[in-house]
Amino acid sequence: MENKLQVGVKILLKNKVGKFLLVGRSKEKYPDKENPWDIVGGRINQDENLLTALSREIKEEVGLELVAEPSLVAAQDIFRDDGVHIVRLTYLGEAEGEVKLDLAENSEYQWLSWPEIVSLKPDLNKYLQAVLDKIEKRL
Repeated sequence: MENKLQVGVKILLKNKVGKFLLVGRSKEKYPDKENPWDIVGGRINQDENLLTALSREIKEEVGLELVAEPSLVAAQDIFRDDGVHIVRLTYLGEAEGEVKLDLAENSEYQWLSWPEIVSLKPDLNKYLQAVLDKIEKRL
């Protein structure tokens, strides 16, 4: 089996009133996801830089605009059983605009306070759960 390396970018977006965006992943597209709540993001395309990919994913998934350069919070190695190694870079940033969900990717969204996000920890994507403390240090 050939090993493949992929790079993914994710971002916890904050709005003007200090709430954070979580998206509920589509059960049709992601039937194997145990914990549906996640943050916006996806894989980078070949010859695409990280921030361009991040801005594209934000626009595609939720229709928002990134308003300033985000800060890198964490890098994670994800090793899948099918031989894929994913390096996931998680950012914290600010966005503006009105949410327009790509319903093929996400079925719902919520703007939440930090305590509300922490209370949802068991329902969050496991890789997001793993970086919550690092994110909190940046707030």
